[in-house]
Amino acid sequence: MLAVRGPTRFTRGGGAELLRGELGPRAGALFQPGVMNNRVMRISAKVDYALRALVEIARAQAGPVSAEDVALAQDIPRNFLQAVLSDLRRAGFVASRRGQAGGWVMAREPGTISIADVIRATDGPLVSIHGQRAEDVQYDPSVAVLQWVWIAVRSSLREVLENVTIAQLVSGELPSDVAARTSETGVWESR
Repeated sequence: MLAVRGPTRFTRGGGAELLRGELGPRAGALFQPGVMNNRVMRISAKVDYALRALVEIARAQAGPVSAEDVALAQDIPRNFLQAVLSDLRRAGFVASRRGQAGGWVMAREPGTISIADVIRATDGPLVSIHGQRAEDVQYDPSVAVLQWVWIAVRSSLREVLENVTIAQLVSGELPSDVAARTSETGVWESR
């Protein structure tokens, strides 16, 4: 069980520290490579790489960051990263600079880009059923209540994903209501 008593800062090396309170045994798991495999919700490699690339680019204070530097720092395959960066550029999150000192820079303030924005830009809607948005799914009346479940799931995802920004990931400080969810009984256990 994780005991969190305040905002948690997740460090660059995958560890974690509490800004106040005690550190639980699995607090660093959110950003460790390979931890995104959950039996209920799957985070695509594309989303994971996009978030890690944005954090790396936003962290750079000295100017543009090359795709190669991002790939090396975050252990992302370079060809895959190029495709991800193209999606992020189309979404208006990053811009590329040409030339000897070129590379990637943030096109928007990191505090204005949520995790939900990144998921939508790289993978599409937060919740889709057979490729359709939850509100567009048509069910037989005997199971129509399932649509309400999918709408509720999307609402729950929004509560977290729309309230965590790239700036917060860079600082390692999650909003207190999001960090508090990590201390609930059983949340660190796969079911």
